[in-house]
Amino acid sequence: MSEILDSDLRRRAWELLQPGEIALDGMVVHTAFDGSQETRMHQATVELGDLIAEHAGHDPADTFVYSGTDDSEFASNQHQGLTLDDESFVWECQQLLRDGSFDIVFYFEADVPLDDLLADAREEGYELSGIRGDADSPDDALVTPEP
Repeated sequence: MSEILDSDLRRRAWELLQPGEIALDGMVVHTAFDGSQETRMHQATVELGDLIAEHAGHDPADTFVYSGTDDSEFASNQHQGLTLDDESFVWECQQLLRDGSFDIVFYFEADVPLDDLLADAREEGYELSGIRGDADSPDDALVTPEP
């Protein structure tokens, strides 16, 4: 992925985290999945959503993925992780086809320990970066996990 796409994606992700009802952080996962590998991309989305749920203090078995197919306000390739008991927000993601492969952009509450989440996702083999919603600029928001 070119530096221009990385910079643009980082800026756009950071802008979506800016002030809202709750403080959010984000995670941008770079994949090699092209449009023909939607099943593998979905599997990665669920795996990463489960990691976010764990770091947010939820048992992943107590969450589900809502894809909004019955909601006109949802775009295709937009999903939410919600709790089973009261459908509380755990995470949201957008799967973006960019330069021939998908990037998955996740948003979740800022009380999730971002550094720990990134380290665990990287340990699972994902190439990713974190985005802190409370940063003053997109460049300051970037969090890259240690190799």
